Amino acid sequence: MSQSLSSNRQNLLEAAIQTLPVGVVVHDARGLCVLANAAARALGPTAIHDLPDAACSQPEGMVVEEIGERVVEVRALALHAERDAFTLTTIADVTQHHRIQRELIARAFIDSLTGLPNRTMFEQSIEELLGESGLADRFALAFIDLDNFKHINDYYSHDAGDALLRKVADRVRGALRPSDLLARIGGDEFVLLINPISDRSNTLATVQGISERLKQPFFIDGHEIFASASIGLSLFPEHGTTYEVLRRQADNAMYRVKGGVKGGVSVFEETMSHAATARMAVEQRLRLAIRDRCFCCAYQPKVDMRTHAVLGVEVLLRWRDELGVIQAPGDFIELAIELGLINEITLQVLAETVRAMPDIDEVFGPDVSVSLNIAAKQACDVPFMAAFCDALGETGLARRFVLELTEEAFFTKGRFQRDVLPRIRAIGARVSIDDFGVGYSSLAALAEITADELKIDRSFITDIDKRPRSQIVLKAIESLGLALGMSVVAEGVETFEEVAYLLGATQIRCAQGFYYAKPMLIDQIRLSEERAVGPRATIAHSRNSDFRSPNLLRRA
Repeated sequence: MSQSLSSNRQNLLEAAIQTLPVGVVVHDARGLCVLANAAARALGPTAIHDLPDAACSQPEGMVVEEIGERVVEVRALALHAERDAFTLTTIADVTQHHRIQRELIARAFIDSLTGLPNRTMFEQSIEELLGESGLADRFALAFIDLDNFKHINDYYSHDAGDALLRKVADRVRGALRPSDLLARIGGDEFVLLINPISDRSNTLATVQGISERLKQPFFIDGHEIFASASIGLSLFPEHGTTYEVLRRQADNAMYRVKGGVKGGVSVFEETMSHAATARMAVEQRLRLAIRDRCFCCAYQPKVDMRTHAVLGVEVLLRWRDELGVIQAPGDFIELAIELGLINEITLQVLAETVRAMPDIDEVFGPDVSVSLNIAAKQACDVPFMAAFCDALGETGLARRFVLELTEEAFFTKGRFQRDVLPRIRAIGARVSIDDFGVGYSSLAALAEITADELKIDRSFITDIDKRPRSQIVLKAIESLGLALGMSVVAEGVETFEEVAYLLGATQIRCAQGFYYAKPMLIDQIRLSEERAVGPRATIAHSRNSDFRSPNLLRRA
């Protein structure tokens, strides 16, 4: 009975070993295999003969090996039975575990779109380099930011934008040495470690070469796409000895390029740090101005040149700073757009304009249209525009309003016309194309735009009486605009000669510019009116004043 029980247990143990999903191999003291279960035999002779030897040769008796497409973890243990010595080897298939591990590492350190190192991996690499570097070592950081990438995304599609990013990565990589490192750290932002470098001039020449490579056309989905990048450069140790400082200096240099001629290369200079500090100060003041509602509105009329009737008025943003000084938007509007603050400012301008409607009606007339400027970035921001249209619709005054957008807003793969324009139409507001002729315009593209008004950019109007070629372009724009049912406005009219030409050579009736009025606050306009109608006032005086009173012009 006892012998039978022992035999049953032995059979049970052998059956259990054979069915284990882990390979089990036992070798005797002479190295002969005395046991190999089914899982081990399935891996082939390598698992039975080579892997145990490899594991035994390691101090910890463990090794990870590849067998074909599988990754196995092999452990060898000494085994003693009575007076005999054996080696027990277990072989576990960890292929799935290693695959998941590699995926997690890739997600943590590799940019999935381009296959480049991501921000985390790059920063770790730089920190390691800095830890090993002395002041005699030299390397450079280059921050690479694609120019107008959003426009490419909007015009060609996001798939084309993704393809462009991959091609940019490949093109830059093709110019690098094995010791250099390129990473993608944001949407259209790359950072390049150039290590080592010899001197400033050679490094600058290298980066300028990369810049020129990026200006060559990219062929994507049948399109020939031209791109460029603004690149800022900082040098170790001249411009900093920590990654954070070097990053900031390269970033400052890159923004210097963005603020000038895009597509260039700039090396950090100390003056850039001062400019960045000043920019940060403006940013903080701007945020406080939004919080404290320090924005006000100036108004500039649109005038019928033949009758001098005021047809409309454009609302222009002004900032009354902490000293009470009125600042024009050129000093802060681009920064507000860049920082994502423009939406709140625009809503404040709308609220201020609605509050001022009784004054607008009194000064300009109760039937004039009221134009508000919307940045192109906002115009294609569907959630914001939905909220804006709701707010405007709730005022009950939407039919008085014209939303002025630059051409850029209309050329975004139909997003504005498909998703935003119907909302504007639904509340009864109208749409104007502002600064036409200096952006992405073409006469063919104009035919695809659904708008109510076309404002010809001042660059075509200035000295129009002296420029025959501009006269030809002006007439072409005017003719097509009128044929498409758009009212045409001449912007930037400043001289009598310009007015005389427009009246004599075109059908344009509506003009806006300093010849008729500068943008002024309501209080300034009223003060100007009082002066203009005083005992000694004359029409000639009013022409030279900042604002020709609607009483002297004529209300529509």
